[in-house]
Amino acid sequence: MRTENNESGSFFRVTEGVWGIKDIMVNVYLIANPDKSWVLVDAGLKSAFPKIKKAAAELFGEDVPPVAVILTHGHFDHVGSLEAVLREWHVPVYAHFLETPYLTGKSDYPPADSSVGGGLMSSLAGLYPNDPIDLIDAVKSLPIDGNIPFMPEWKYIHTPGHAPGHISLWREQGRVLVAGDAFVTTRQESVFSVVTQRKVISGPPKYFTYDWYQADKSVNALADLSPEIVATGHGKPMAGQEMRQQLMDLALNFSDRAVPRYGRYVAEPAVANRDGVVSVPQDRTSTGAIWALASSVAVIALGCVYFSRQRSKKGVLSLPSF
Repeated sequence: MRTENNESGSFFRVTEGVWGIKDIMVNVYLIANPDKSWVLVDAGLKSAFPKIKKAAAELFGEDVPPVAVILTHGHFDHVGSLEAVLREWHVPVYAHFLETPYLTGKSDYPPADSSVGGGLMSSLAGLYPNDPIDLIDAVKSLPIDGNIPFMPEWKYIHTPGHAPGHISLWREQGRVLVAGDAFVTTRQESVFSVVTQRKVISGPPKYFTYDWYQADKSVNALADLSPEIVATGHGKPMAGQEMRQQLMDLALNFSDRAVPRYGRYVAEPAVANRDGVVSVPQDRTSTGAIWALASSVAVIALGCVYFSRQRSKKGVLSLPSF
């Protein structure tokens, strides 16, 4: 079993027994067990499977499938290659029972909200699919006691807000947290942050978060764990005292640092139960929010033109923050 980064850079090491793969804008994780079996956590975009298969072969050997897939949640960028994974490896998929309606064709997610601001990734949110996948024969509900099948060293924590059945994974040994999108380590709303992967503890991606009150409680629950290492659905792993300080700062100041000034779900959340979405607040995006959104898109577009023109020039180009 490999223990370090591979030379080709197709995967990265998080800590002992945990590796990640960056697929365009989202991470998937491969986690080893003491018995040398392994589990896949999330499945990325549709483009992820060749990378997953290659990394698995390098880490665990050719033709060694995972014993299970664990989903932090079922948004399109975390389940995109799941059907390909299951065609290749006939293994069970585990998710929180409140997430299963979106994995078995029963319910759409609350629509993404492009009015939350923060950058181009948010502005494009109206294009992100929120319809369910249907893997009813493969998906199983996690036990309610926090144990994770096939992962004896790990527990899960229900961390809703970004998705109804969102979970985060915790290993006491090494105090390792795989947070999913409960919080992330980049500003996921900004395309420049997505590209540069600048490390900063941020709230859950704004454009898909449907309940900010629950999201706040989830971040506080994770901060209370005082993790040593965090790996999230978007961004690079972070560790140590600076990370813990940023996470605690986010938890203590969540309303100011994470919740958008405006947006469909800011004043009123969507409501969901074990059967899926029950109600979604009416989209009442204000004129001010629309103008702010338009201004943001215009600034980003001008920035892209500027960088395109500068690309042919010599010297170091500093990226502004958008």
